[in-house]
Amino acid sequence: MIEPEMKKINLKLIIVSLVFIFFVGLTFIGWQIISRQSLPVNPDDNAGIEVRIPENSSAREVAAILQKNGLIRNQDIFLNYCRQNGLDVQLKAGLYTLQKSQSLPEIAQQIAQGKVKSPSFTIPEGYTVRQIGELLVKKQICTQQQWQEAIQTDYKFDFILPGSPKNEARLEGFLFPDTYTITEKSSAQDIINMMLNNFAMVWNKSFAAQAADKKLSTRNTIIIASLIEREARIPEERQRIAGVIYNRLQKGMPLQIDATILYSLGEHRPTVTYKDLQINSPYNTYKYAGLPPGPIACPGRDAISAALNPEKNSFYYYVAKGDNSHIFSSTYAEHLNAKKQSGL
Repeated sequence: MIEPEMKKINLKLIIVSLVFIFFVGLTFIGWQIISRQSLPVNPDDNAGIEVRIPENSSAREVAAILQKNGLIRNQDIFLNYCRQNGLDVQLKAGLYTLQKSQSLPEIAQQIAQGKVKSPSFTIPEGYTVRQIGELLVKKQICTQQQWQEAIQTDYKFDFILPGSPKNEARLEGFLFPDTYTITEKSSAQDIINMMLNNFAMVWNKSFAAQAADKKLSTRNTIIIASLIEREARIPEERQRIAGVIYNRLQKGMPLQIDATILYSLGEHRPTVTYKDLQINSPYNTYKYAGLPPGPIACPGRDAISAALNPEKNSFYYYVAKGDNSHIFSSTYAEHLNAKKQSGL
């Protein structure tokens, strides 16, 4: 009688043990799967991936962004980790640089701590205010509306003409070309102020004394520098083109600079037509002698230096060649011959 009872007990113990082992094994396998899902997507890939987390993003939306960029293996695992560690309500908006070599916990902690990348942008020499705005909008640093509002804001700098219309031309020439590092909270007005302050610092440190010695105003220097910046395709010709501009101004000749026509048209293209030359604009240096009313671009240091240190030469004309250089001439007859040589 006892033996069958013992057999039943042993059978139950075996079954319970097997069930226990099964659940332990299942738990272990689950833990292994979750652990693997938390590992770096690619431990050897240290390339930075820029990820922008929008304001008011939920943890699920953050997980979707990360998976879309190939930075995590599984959205649900990311959500569970964040919930278990109280991070789901701490994830912060901003621009992040993340790597596929980071583990899921490392990525979650970085976003929760708000370790954002400082956005930066570079303004090339010779960009117009309009081009600068287009660049910032393209980089999602500001919207077109925010840029337009910033242009119309008052800025307290001596080189900005008081009472001038609040448009792009008012700031033209003075948004200094450089690389700028900003914060996520920097407004378009903050950025313009930063560029204007940079111009003021560079001008006062490197050029103000030279301009005063030559009795040149800040504005006229920058107008001439902007013409040089747009006309000189190779650095070696900046001072020579500056010499031509001064020679023509001294003689009362129209400058006849194509770049001013393109500025009048609001377009950027390689050539101008005879029809373009008829545009009725104060920036049309074919119709009106002297300097245009304002800069036509934002010049860099080298163009400003050339404007203050022109080459002393006898040239009054130049024509572009196919290699971005120019043929310079002293007489109109020489200029006509140079145009034939260049195929114009």
